[in-house]
Amino acid sequence: MTDNIVKGRITRISGPVIYAEGLDSCGLYDVVDCGDAKLIGEIIRLKNGKATIQVYEDDSGMHIGEEVLCNRRPLSLRLGPGLVGTIYDGIQRPLENMYNESGAFLLPGQRNTPLDEEKKWHFVPAVSAGTEIKPGQIIGTVKETSSVNHKIMIPPATKGKSLKTIVAEGSYTINDVIAETELGEKIFLAQYWPVRKPRPYQEKLTVTEPLLTGQRVIDVFFPLSKGGTAAIPGGFGTGKTMTQHAIAKWCDADIIIYIGCGERGNEMTDVLTEFPTLIDPRTGRSLMERTILIANTSNMPVAAREVSLYSGITLAEYYRDMGMAVAIMADSTSRWAEALRELSGRMEEMPAEEGFPAYLPTRLAEFYERAGRVTSLCGEEGSVSVIGAVSPPGGDFSEPVTQHTKRFIRCFWALDRELANARHYPAIGWIESYSEYADEVKEWWDKLDSRWADVRQEALDLLKKEQRLQQIVRLIGPDALPDSERIVLVVAEMIKNGFLQQNAFDDIDVYSVPEKQILILSLIIEFLKRARNCIKQGTPLVKINSLPVREEIIRIKTTIPNDALDKINQVKMHLEEQFDSLEKLYNKVDIG
Repeated sequence: MTDNIVKGRITRISGPVIYAEGLDSCGLYDVVDCGDAKLIGEIIRLKNGKATIQVYEDDSGMHIGEEVLCNRRPLSLRLGPGLVGTIYDGIQRPLENMYNESGAFLLPGQRNTPLDEEKKWHFVPAVSAGTEIKPGQIIGTVKETSSVNHKIMIPPATKGKSLKTIVAEGSYTINDVIAETELGEKIFLAQYWPVRKPRPYQEKLTVTEPLLTGQRVIDVFFPLSKGGTAAIPGGFGTGKTMTQHAIAKWCDADIIIYIGCGERGNEMTDVLTEFPTLIDPRTGRSLMERTILIANTSNMPVAAREVSLYSGITLAEYYRDMGMAVAIMADSTSRWAEALRELSGRMEEMPAEEGFPAYLPTRLAEFYERAGRVTSLCGEEGSVSVIGAVSPPGGDFSEPVTQHTKRFIRCFWALDRELANARHYPAIGWIESYSEYADEVKEWWDKLDSRWADVRQEALDLLKKEQRLQQIVRLIGPDALPDSERIVLVVAEMIKNGFLQQNAFDDIDVYSVPEKQILILSLIIEFLKRARNCIKQGTPLVKINSLPVREEIIRIKTTIPNDALDKINQVKMHLEEQFDSLEKLYNKVDIG
């Protein structure tokens, strides 16, 4: 391997960007070892043997003239059993192992193998010697955790057409050869893949199934599909991280990848300490048994922050190729964009709007476009769903990162400052938010409950009308409105309190099953229809407001799911009885 190494010399240092010469035979995005400490870097610009290198570690103390070694290979991740449950930094260094070795502070040039090379995994072959193979084909399985059945695949670059040998069932390390092709290519339990190169697949499929989160405002009002892209923009303290945590715990994805990209250290610390203690509602075991964490805090080198998103999406594509549904939480893409801005400034590039580089939209597109639902090379159907938090300064959605992100995502969950201050969780505003997946997941919802599309649209229209009426109320007061308009305010409040608002600390209300979501909203819309009918017949609004069933509907959300159907039927019966009584009492008699 030493014959492949190219040696150069550092000629200039500018923060996390260094310049070197003598790297004529290297390629763009090749990995280099910089200086005497052998800091990890990546070539991001190359011309006439002069390279611009972004360094993934703190290069304080580095001097001009120190040696640069290029291995002539791109920055790659090692993919195999042992990924799940691990905490990495942006370049796949296992932070827990490094902490055990050297303490709380990373040493310059410190490296650890990303996967445990000594642990033995029980491999169960799925094919035999002589079997015809193709790239991406599954040749066996390994039980990675109790929740994840890890499928061992032929690397996509393999050229052999058949297996010459394959090992028998047994325990092997990731460095043991488990199979060999007729061309002499060796296959291991682990494989490498470049982070900036999307993994290949057979076909990209249309999205048809929602990614269920248990959050009513998301699942019913602004659904995200499996294989879809969503953004959660919001100012400081509006609940971006809390919403992502809830989705990570409760969504029906097989694998969760949480990327802490440039967030504050204390926020990432909460993630690192809380996630291992969370119980997976699907299995009753630790949530970490299907989670991978990538931690890049705001005080870590900006170059590693920039690459952490690509590392996360590469891990997601690897598990997608096994036929799994993967959900990525990127917190936050604004900090990632700030890393791009700093690196661009160091390289003296011409800035665009607000100092961000002109290629910001391109980089955002490269990230979000790797999401999707696909048929993998082995014929399995898998998906990668991306949920990126955006932190616009002052909650200003007109800033560049938010605006460019909206071009590449199809689901926009805008967090509202007023809702957050009012302790309305989740604080997803229903006016600015939208989802373009509603039509695509309609068929799935129709199989569950055909009323979904109608009650969803009726509720959204009601909330928009309520916003317009609130402007009038602020000027002249609610008493100036007729009862036919004031009932809109009453029912909109029922939707907010009884449907949209959830209690993250309530064991029942923290997650709502899809059937229960539709039944609650349908009951509220039924209340509205009966109330409007009574108002037409002359019933005063005060009498409708005083009906006990109104509070019963709001309290349904805290009913245990197993008892919810009986409770809803009971409340529906009360609704009919109470409105029937009102209609009899105030039925107008035609005296014409």
